[in-house]
Amino acid sequence: MSNTTIYDVAGAAKVSLATVSRVLNNPEKVKPDTRERVLKVIKELGYRPNAIARGLASRRTTTVGVIVSDMGRASVAQMLGGIIDIAKEYKYSIKLFAIEEANQTEDVVRDVIAEQVDGVLYLNDELEASYVKLLTKMFRDNEIPMVFTNVVSDDEKIPFVSIDYEKAAFELTNKMINEGRKNIYLLSTTRQYTVNIKKELGYTKAMQEANLEPKIFRTSGDTYINRPHFNEFFANNPVDGAIGVRDSIAISFVNVARDHGHNIPKDISVAGFQNTKYAILARPALTCIDIPVYDIGAVSMKLLTKYMNNEEVTENKVLLPHRIVCRATTK
Repeated sequence: MSNTTIYDVAGAAKVSLATVSRVLNNPEKVKPDTRERVLKVIKELGYRPNAIARGLASRRTTTVGVIVSDMGRASVAQMLGGIIDIAKEYKYSIKLFAIEEANQTEDVVRDVIAEQVDGVLYLNDELEASYVKLLTKMFRDNEIPMVFTNVVSDDEKIPFVSIDYEKAAFELTNKMINEGRKNIYLLSTTRQYTVNIKKELGYTKAMQEANLEPKIFRTSGDTYINRPHFNEFFANNPVDGAIGVRDSIAISFVNVARDHGHNIPKDISVAGFQNTKYAILARPALTCIDIPVYDIGAVSMKLLTKYMNNEEVTENKVLLPHRIVCRATTK
């Protein structure tokens, strides 16, 4: 009897344990050249997988790993709703993984890979470009299909579902310009996230086309941090318009502006992104870009299904429509 283990096979074939497992249990999900290489090593080493383990594995359901960065955000909950509804249609099992801090990202991804999931959705609009490349490489190396959900990338090979954030920011900025606003600030984040970079590009383009000076104010989504920032801001800057890259940032700005005696929207027009329930509950209610987060989740799950089933994908970057919802914080 051979004493060869699955670890020996993986090492000799220079693939992951998950790839060897898929060759044995779901060979159609492995690239032909990789599959042939692993099968050749299995034959050469005389590897005999445990029959009971293989039987159990062959009966397992298709499992999708969903990685989220902040379970407390309303937009994440809505996106998960779209993902789960489509997963039910396909009878997929969902495993949820949470990343609490950015420095945990690689460790969590390794845990996801070790779980031998059939595909991965990564939900995080606060993702830096370097992490996008790193995560893509880790999943590709382990031959696990992945789709970014509400994340953007200019890399032609990276699949994602989102909206056109650059266009949305351009349109929202133009709305304020058409109201007669001139000192319009974009309230962005200190860290450079892929999605916010697109918003900054759209905002800057609209301001420059109107011969106005782009003014980007960088702060945090944490109200304990941005409120002191905004207090200092009002002591030093003339402003008649502000766009927050997140609803929470825009609403925090409105609250501080009112504390400083400004009337919204008479003195300052304010708008945000996302159109979460907080935008509706705020007083005055917040004008914002409506992002179809439920649909983004649902379409991401459908796109991932195509990759998992080795179906033809004609468009790996899906941009869903957005709209401006006008409320009481703009004229």
